[in-house]
Amino acid sequence: MKKFLAIALSVVMTGMLLTGCSANKAENNAAQDNNNTAEVTQAADNTPAGEENTEPEQETEPTTEKEIVRVAALKGPTAMGMVELMDADAKKENAEYAFTIAGAVDEITPLLVKGDLDIAAVPANLASVLYNNTNGQVEVLAINTLGVLYIVESGDTVQSVADLKGKTIYASGKGATPEYALNYILEKNGIDPETDVTIEWKSEHAECVAALAATENAIAMLPQPFVTTAQMKNEAIRIALDLTAEWDAIQENEEVKSSLLTGVLVARKEFVENNKEVVDAFLDAYKASVEYVNANTEEAAAMIENFNIVTAQVAKTALPFCNITYIDGVDMKEKLSGYLNVLYLANSQAVGGNLPSDDFYYSR
Repeated sequence: MKKFLAIALSVVMTGMLLTGCSANKAENNAAQDNNNTAEVTQAADNTPAGEENTEPEQETEPTTEKEIVRVAALKGPTAMGMVELMDADAKKENAEYAFTIAGAVDEITPLLVKGDLDIAAVPANLASVLYNNTNGQVEVLAINTLGVLYIVESGDTVQSVADLKGKTIYASGKGATPEYALNYILEKNGIDPETDVTIEWKSEHAECVAALAATENAIAMLPQPFVTTAQMKNEAIRIALDLTAEWDAIQENEEVKSSLLTGVLVARKEFVENNKEVVDAFLDAYKASVEYVNANTEEAAAMIENFNIVTAQVAKTALPFCNITYIDGVDMKEKLSGYLNVLYLANSQAVGGNLPSDDFYYSR
């Protein structure tokens, strides 16, 4: 028990340190567990005394209670792609899933480690941290969100990464994946993050937005949907660079391919091994949900607000920029392993100290 508590604590503390792009704390919004247990009633034996009961005994087949799959996601893009599935399941007489929407990663990781969750949408690097801290007891099922980081400015001076040279960039997420992603893109474009730019690290996104408003031609790195929220408060803010697209441009000359990633789906390995058909059915439903959300922005935005993720107004504007996706199998392994390798080279602790082995990647 002491060993388990140590693992759970380690995962929580590491996740809080490394996921710098998490949404603000918010209340959990979980779907209710609607299991109904079928009852079998056997008829009483009413045979008069002294008479032989010639009626054949009726056999009753035992009923098995279908277990609810417990699923969690963080407020923001990692949960947005799940809303059609959540909405459809909530309308069923007997729900198949119990969903939890958390405001911070430290609300999810202890539950997953303890076995109180089966599947979770978490930051991509945290999946590797969980794998390492649980001795391989966490498996990644699919990529659900590509990069959501953008360079924004209150002026019109940045048209390419090269234009960042000599500039000051306001950002949050120092010592975490936002810093490593920004440094990687700058370095691959011939810009030294230490000498060619000035990066002013803030403790939260709101401070970056305040700097944009207070400084002429200010530049900041922000994630979605926070970019959209900021633009609604300040019309002068514009998106200058999509860092996911800039990362992809770099890959044309790279031997080891990768993608800028935000979120993945993970599951407890024990749950996957004992429930492969259930896992595959969930992945099929999740993929369909992602496709629906990307094709039906207005309807999806209403669902997103209904599940208290962000307002429909913010969701409707932000969804096209949230890079919600579904990637599994070989393509998932290539993109995710490459991304984790970039983080590992920047700081091995960003992925939990070691790169995951092949058993980390789920194959259908």
